[in-house]
Amino acid sequence: MSVAKPTPHDAALMHVTGKARYVDDTPMPANTLHLAFGLSHVAHGTITSINLDAVKAADGVVKVLLAGDLPAENDVSPSAHDEPLLATGTVHYIGQPIFCVIATSHLAARKAARLGQIEIAEKAAILTIDDALAADSKFEKPLTFLKGEPEDILAQYGEDQTVTGVFELGGQEHFYLEGQAALAQPQDNGDMVVQSSTQHPSEIQHKVAAALGKPFHAVRVEIRRMGGGFGGKESQGNALAVACAVAAQLTGCTCKMRYDRDDDMIITGKRHDFRLKYTAAFDASGKIQALVMHQYARCGWALDLSIPVADRAMLHTDNAYNLPHARIISHRLKTNTQSATAYRGFGGPQGMVPIERVVDHIAHKLGCDPLDVRRVNFYKNGQTTPYHMTIEDSVITPLVAELRKTSDYDARYAAIQKYHADNPDNTLKRGIALTPVKFGISFTLTHLNQAGALVHIYSDGSVQLNHGGTEMGQGLFTKVAQVAATTLGISLDQVKITATDTGKVPNTSATAASSGADLNGMAVKCACETLKKRIADFLAPDQDVQFAHNQVSFGGTSIPFKDAVSQAYQNRISLSSTGFYATPKIKWDRMAGRGRPFFYFAYGAAVTEVVIDTLSGEYRILRTDLLHDAGKSLNPALDIGQIEGAYVQGAGWLTTEELVWDDKGSLRTHAPSTYKIPACSDRPQVFNVALFENENVEDTIYKSKAVGEPPFMLGISAWVALSHAISGCSATGEYPAINAPATPEEVLKTITRMKGESW
Repeated sequence: MSVAKPTPHDAALMHVTGKARYVDDTPMPANTLHLAFGLSHVAHGTITSINLDAVKAADGVVKVLLAGDLPAENDVSPSAHDEPLLATGTVHYIGQPIFCVIATSHLAARKAARLGQIEIAEKAAILTIDDALAADSKFEKPLTFLKGEPEDILAQYGEDQTVTGVFELGGQEHFYLEGQAALAQPQDNGDMVVQSSTQHPSEIQHKVAAALGKPFHAVRVEIRRMGGGFGGKESQGNALAVACAVAAQLTGCTCKMRYDRDDDMIITGKRHDFRLKYTAAFDASGKIQALVMHQYARCGWALDLSIPVADRAMLHTDNAYNLPHARIISHRLKTNTQSATAYRGFGGPQGMVPIERVVDHIAHKLGCDPLDVRRVNFYKNGQTTPYHMTIEDSVITPLVAELRKTSDYDARYAAIQKYHADNPDNTLKRGIALTPVKFGISFTLTHLNQAGALVHIYSDGSVQLNHGGTEMGQGLFTKVAQVAATTLGISLDQVKITATDTGKVPNTSATAASSGADLNGMAVKCACETLKKRIADFLAPDQDVQFAHNQVSFGGTSIPFKDAVSQAYQNRISLSSTGFYATPKIKWDRMAGRGRPFFYFAYGAAVTEVVIDTLSGEYRILRTDLLHDAGKSLNPALDIGQIEGAYVQGAGWLTTEELVWDDKGSLRTHAPSTYKIPACSDRPQVFNVALFENENVEDTIYKSKAVGEPPFMLGISAWVALSHAISGCSATGEYPAINAPATPEEVLKTITRMKGESW
């Protein structure tokens, strides 16, 4: 079997040698034109005049487009049709595209785009969560999930058995290695072929078709690979693809657009930042009896994907903990900033962080090991979530028990506690934390849980397949090829996956929600099973036919797979098939907050140990131990790589990656010089990663589990460990209550407060 083997990524060699071709590497005709946007310099206001004479006169400029020049729809929104490609009278954030330059080179387009003279009558801008609350600026009424009677239970507990708090949780820039890019090639029959660095080819197809005033079948979108996506290419690439297609139709030339890194960060949406407000009651063992949680999400100027992101944050407020009485209230706030969008975890991390804060706060108040509080609150099968889904697959207790042992957590925690007690004045403080993950797998918009595939077997026995998933470095293509090889009983080198293409597999969902292998793997398996049956029915009807080891066996006879295929072809047996898969069991009513939004849960846990310098606030991650539940892993090597990267990215979000806007709404951290993603030196000095031995209870592809998003939340342990280290500085016994990201400045600020000093 090809599945379950640590097979290298199909493009690994090309990645490390620089030979892998991305959109920007695509050979182009000599007359290719290049695009750039002219951007708003005001966060909110009315456009009073536009003078583009200097833009039009600039070297290399062929054409300049305003909203009125577009042939059909001026819309690049993935949801509410509230996001025009080019502004139409009002601007809503600094960085909003107002006009589009079409020029003979990338540099010429960028230079010309800076020459526009735009007069804007400024209006009061809503920039912060406080601004939005004061102005009652929101996209919809607050949404509530309710289980039990939390307020009544809270009233039964005194101050010594309750915790309350408010803290800020920052957003995050995607910082994919390959920036946003698109290429549009007009065809001689009026059709359009688009290459886009996108996680959602079908959405690109639909938006381009609407912008051109054409049916979907007139637009074909192709994407072979992305240099990272992380959710930032689920909807944010729409603008580039639409602009290129419109320009290509108007000029008759191939048109290309890619953002400079600064423009990319200024224009595109980020992870939603949140404010979290909680009150929880607990008993003497630390078991949570009731919780009221308010989640304030800053969504930006347009709706984008904020509704499902904020919903998923609510759905993960429990994490791995049973909450017998809970009220979760979500506020979706509208501001004059970039439209926040999908980011790895899609709201799940913003839901998990606050409950880990609650549990940690309870442990601090009880004066016990936070792990003891976590363990007493872990879900048991048969219990229900705050959205009334029954837990049937929990493995968090044995998983944490295994990690606790392999990481030597107990001895390390005891040693740190003793060190704090014995060395109260030492400038270096250590901290350690073990935090769990329970992450739901499925799109919460039910109809998106479907996938198609197309599989060809050629007469020489080689196999070509296509599916709706996109490859962004995560190894999806390799996994799906392994599925095809295993299902057909042939070696992996006989299988080739071609670029994702809306002309081959239509109506696809985004490669998101950690569902790429689940959905597309099943669709490919379905197609392969159909082809196997055709060949088997031809070779030996009513007999048991086996496909394995490149052989087809039946009736005591065995022939090579390629010979079986050749015979089938010569006898006019179809060797091409589609496959389709729809996730079973899921049903969800978001307004009622009831149902089964997820097919299953992926579990994991992390132990992180840190050291901080109390004089500067600087810190290092000393050691990390991860144990993650990937079910029956399709590819352990790829899965471990995903887990390693996800942890570092999650820890980066909560420690170093700080987004800063000024009081005018301008993003000041719009380059690697001011926005710090984790570097190699920031990784744990000791980094142990293992897969938990488990098998999915649900009928997933070869009993595997999703591994794209769930391990991102393992990074929460780094933030909680910093809180534990800071607690060693307390002169008052005060809870650290650190915000995120816990930058060195934030750490030092919290330490200063803990010492009873002013900042």
